[in-house]
Formats: sequence, structure tokens, C-alpha cells
Amino acid sequence: MKAAWYEKNGEAKDVLVVGEMATPKPQAGEVLVRLATSGVNPSDVKSRRGRPLIGPRIVPHSDGAGIIEAVGAGVDKGRVGERVWLWNGQWKRTNGTAAEYIALPSRQAVPLPDATGFDAGACFGIPGLTAAHGVALAEAAAGKTILVTGAASGVGHYAVQMAAALGARVIGTASAKRADHARAAGASEIIDYKQEDVAARVKELTGGKGADVIIDMDLGTTLPMLADGVLAQYGKLICYGSNAVTGIEVPFGPMLWNALTLQLFLVYELQPGERAEAEALLAKMQTEGTLVHTIGARFPLEQIAEAHEAIEAGEVIGNVILEF
Repeated sequence: MKAAWYEKNGEAKDVLVVGEMATPKPQAGEVLVRLATSGVNPSDVKSRRGRPLIGPRIVPHSDGAGIIEAVGAGVDKGRVGERVWLWNGQWKRTNGTAAEYIALPSRQAVPLPDATGFDAGACFGIPGLTAAHGVALAEAAAGKTILVTGAASGVGHYAVQMAAALGARVIGTASAKRADHARAAGASEIIDYKQEDVAARVKELTGGKGADVIIDMDLGTTLPMLADGVLAQYGKLICYGSNAVTGIEVPFGPMLWNALTLQLFLVYELQPGERAEAEALLAKMQTEGTLVHTIGARFPLEQIAEAHEAIEAGEVIGNVILEF
């Protein structure tokens, strides 16, 4: 099969190679998926640049979609021919979705409705599940105000849609050029974080109370806002990422006096029940036709380095995928 891989960390064009590899065979409990698409996420780029390799050769990317071509022992043969989307393709594994085929545990291949394209399916594993779990933790419902940071990002765009669909009032942060994208997802107000004081604007928009919940992509930037009242008393900051991972100071006083909750999660390590709940929300919105997908850039496998560079440049609005 044709695949892309790297054997050392480094810049995309320096380390990514496209060539031929042996097609994997599904082991017991596994399915073999012929991939139509592979999702490219910031975490894939960060892994290639600096995460220690867990094997001599890494086929990157955790997300993708395609058709099951074969199954291993113990898997229902009726799954052959099923359209699926994938999660954790390359998490704690050497072979991800940047290849024509992948073999992985059957539970990691989730049915994809006929009406949902393989391009959208490549966006569910990380962006979709992260958004769905964040919204579940937020207990989005009518009467709640939820601040979604990075509302035009892959995760944020889904989170805004999901929270709004559940009745919450959503305030989003986005740059001026991405504001319309976030607003179209269902955000009632957009704060230009590059030009405005986010905490002050949130307080203004909430009558001084602050947001009930924040679904956050960058803890290092958002955590200091707690001292400025961006969260209401008893509010919750739910975070799934941070540009800075060390040296982040916790504003203990404001958090204590306002009884605030800080909750972190890693989408790769969701508990089975959490993942099932997130998958169910994605499935419901797909069935209803209410989940909008934005593919910002498409590349063939041979241009995987350019796809990684597009992520790093940060100019693409929407998700980046490879198509086979």
C-alpha cells in the first residue's frame, strides 16, 4: 500500500516520506479499513515535530474515514463493506491513517451514515469528539451562557453548533477574518480576542455576571482571565489544550472565592461511557442533518508535507484532510 511516514522528528519536508509499505492484516478483534480520507490535526503536527517516537517508523494521523474491507477473528463478518470513521488511529500505535489502509480495533471504527461524506468523517475523531465531550461536560442547555474560545477552529466550530443546538447562549472568540465563520455556527456574539479585552466583553455581555462555562483551547491564555471575572460564581472552565504546557499560574484566590471548577480532558483518553455519549451526539446531529462540516484544505497523500505546513501556518479556516 501507499503510505506516508517519518523516522525522526523534524520539519515536515525534512522528515515526511511517501512510499510503499506492506498492507496490514487485521488481527483478532480488528478491522481492516481502506481509507478514503485522513484528518490532519494540530496534535499530529506537534507529534511529528517533537514527540518521542514509539517505534522506528511512524505513519501519522489519528483520524480518517473509509470502508471496512476485512475483519479479524471475533469480529462480525457483516461489518465488511461498512462505511466508518475512525478514532485514535495513531494514538499509542505506530501506524495511523496517512496510508491507504489501516488495521485497528473494531470499536475504533464507527458507522458513518450514507449521507455523511468521507471528508466529514475524517474530522470526527479529534475535532468532533473533543467538541462533543466538552459540550457534555458543560451541560449545555437553555439558560446557560457558554464561552467557546477559538470558536472558528475545528473543535470550536463544532462546539458552538452543538451547544447552540442544545439551547445554550454561545459567545465565541475569533479574529475578525474568522468571525463570520464562528457566527454562522450559532454564536450569538463574537469577541475579537486580538482587539478586545475578552473578560471585560464577556462581563458586559452577561450583565457583569460572567459566563457559566468556558470550553477552552488554550489554558495558558484563558486561566488568567479568571481573576478578571470572565466566569460567573460556581462557573466551570473546561479545557482540552494549551499552547504553553509549563509555567502556567493558577489564580487560586479568585477560583477559591468564586468556587470555580477547572476540568481538563484529553480526547484520546476518554472513558468508554464518555466516548459513547460523544459518539451518540455526533450520530444524532448527522442523522438530523444539523451538523455543518468545514473542510478548509484538501491534499493528496503525496502532499502530506504541505498539509502539515498548512496547519502550522494557521491560515486555513476549517479542517485539513488528505484524500486518497
